[in-house]
Amino acid sequence: MAAVGAPGPGRGGRRGARRGAANILAQLRHGQLSGRGLTRGAQITEALLKERDKQAKWNGIPLLLQKLYENSHPNSDFSQCQSILKEISPLLSMEAMAFVTEDRKAAQESTFPNTYTFDLFGGVDLLVEILMRPTLITQKKKPKISDDLIKDCLSILYNTCICTEGVTKRLAERNDFVLFLFTLMTNKKTFLQTATLIEDILGVKKEMIQLEDIPNLASLVSSFDQQQLANFCRILAVTISELETGSDDKHTLLAKNAQQKKNLGPSRAELNQESSDESGLANTSTRTQLPQSMKIMHEIMYKLEVLYVLCVLLMGRQRNQVHKMIAEFKLIPGLNNLFDKLIWRKHSASALVLHGHNQNCDCSPDITLKIQFLRLLQSFSDHHENKYLLLNSQELNELSAISLKANIPEVDAVVNTDRSLVCDGKRGLLTRLLQVMKKEPAESSFRFWQARAVESFLRGATSYADQMFLLKRGLLEHILYCIVDSECKSRDVLQSYFDLLGELMKFNIDAFKRFNKYINTDEKFQIFLNQINSSLVDSNMLVRCITLSLDRFENQSDIKVAEVLSECRLLSYMSQMSMRMSFLFRLINIIHVQTLTQENVSCLNTSLVILMLARRKDKLPFYLHTLQEMEYMEKYPGFILNNFHSLLRFWQQHYLNKDKDSTCLENSSCISFTYWKETVSILLSPDQTSPCAIISYIDEAYMDIDRDFTEE
Repeated sequence: MAAVGAPGPGRGGRRGARRGAANILAQLRHGQLSGRGLTRGAQITEALLKERDKQAKWNGIPLLLQKLYENSHPNSDFSQCQSILKEISPLLSMEAMAFVTEDRKAAQESTFPNTYTFDLFGGVDLLVEILMRPTLITQKKKPKISDDLIKDCLSILYNTCICTEGVTKRLAERNDFVLFLFTLMTNKKTFLQTATLIEDILGVKKEMIQLEDIPNLASLVSSFDQQQLANFCRILAVTISELETGSDDKHTLLAKNAQQKKNLGPSRAELNQESSDESGLANTSTRTQLPQSMKIMHEIMYKLEVLYVLCVLLMGRQRNQVHKMIAEFKLIPGLNNLFDKLIWRKHSASALVLHGHNQNCDCSPDITLKIQFLRLLQSFSDHHENKYLLLNSQELNELSAISLKANIPEVDAVVNTDRSLVCDGKRGLLTRLLQVMKKEPAESSFRFWQARAVESFLRGATSYADQMFLLKRGLLEHILYCIVDSECKSRDVLQSYFDLLGELMKFNIDAFKRFNKYINTDEKFQIFLNQINSSLVDSNMLVRCITLSLDRFENQSDIKVAEVLSECRLLSYMSQMSMRMSFLFRLINIIHVQTLTQENVSCLNTSLVILMLARRKDKLPFYLHTLQEMEYMEKYPGFILNNFHSLLRFWQQHYLNKDKDSTCLENSSCISFTYWKETVSILLSPDQTSPCAIISYIDEAYMDIDRDFTEE
């Protein structure tokens, strides 16, 4: 296309200049959107650009871009390009600084900010061309671009992404450019600028790249030093994490199930967690020695990214492989050695804090590192035999002694734990965590994460030895103090305490004896009940634990058990039929199929546990009939049983094809999944003459059991 010439004589003056500038911008916008006509500033004559520049407040950027274009042709040696970029760069970096320091008014004083002008006149596309030029030329002697020129190009692109809407997304759509950027990471001089730009681009990319498409990824990663590896983990964190949908209603189990039906294969994030070259990753882990690399405080922000990536991988499809590698390269003993020095060190005056925050703020690096560390422990321990690596050899011997004294078989995972991989020193990581947990202030944001991390150690098949190990260290009394004496108000913290208490006490008569010793007055017991009843969504796992434990104790003939059964306030309370029915009624009433989430679906399973235990004693018809009577007392016949019928239909749809979920249900209840399925089928029987079918207890006038709850 021919260059756009200067305007005619009839369009002089300031108003004409402004109008002319606006016309040029309009033509550029139209050309870039349509791909026809005026698409970049190089197509406009120098004379016209000079004439319009001052009035339009372009600060000479279009002219500089024209010079850059002329000096970056395919046969150019790029010798003049850097001096041109040195003139452009301050104009853009000043604006970018204003944006990140939230002084946006200054950045928007100009009608056409510098970064916007730079992009509109083709600056972004031109820099991408310059960077990728060597890869696009087929001749043997390819042009050499200096490291400084690459750094300037990357910095200007990043500043433009910060300030100008749409630039980052446009770059993200160019897969060839995104993958090309990874090749620049091999150069230590340009690594940081490249990593920063990649992270920004991947953060807005609609369809995540596949790591296997990156050329020579294994050799690239193995070439990184510790700081580079930590920076690269920021990028990994984006590529292996599932994107959040950003709306609460999309997190319902109905929506998740519907999404899973649409996505039959693994997601890009899941594919990026699968290692095709285990040896390459293993060599990297050996060389970098992650635990040792966490010794320097000024790198604390990088360590956050390392821990985050490990958390994601531990929750992914390759969990066992990641577990094996973490164990073999002794990450857990390394973290244990750094616990006091770095992870849970005392605050100092020089502690690193973010601008505008303080040391106790949840956003401070110190706080974030602790939370990420606790999340790692939670992911590492959850339903995995490697959890015993959190102990040292003496503590493992203690577990064996507990089993021997109780005359019960030792847990296989304890016996099979490789003692060379466990924690060293006087205390293991779990014991250290318990110590800081008991010292944590009442208002601390760590209480939730600490309780979750310890609870994950107890999850799975109930282990008496594991429970006693924690009970002997005063954990039960600490939890009860927080729930009752400090009367904790935080719903999240309360839920984590109730869940932990449930795992700690389940089927353990000694725990109930200790509970009764601590909750030794009616006043304390009433406060405890008030906390439970204040939110059943938060406390239902504890209700399930008490119900299951009571059922087991009632079937035992041991004198010690009988004594605790008669004395324990909590067991006596739950043994009352009216109390169990009250819990059952409320558990069903607070959930509905359309509002089920991963957080509250446990209420449905707890209600099922109560009914399965009733079925074992041939009392299922009595429970259903009582629910019917309670409905009539509330003057709303059918509303509980219709809802329960829908919930159980969803339960079948949700659980019957999920091996992990069914295993969790079995482990948490010690009731076979077959019995779960049978009980649900009996309750959903269409036979109105069946005394165990829900339909038999809903009057015809109030029946509403065929409603379709499928999420579109």
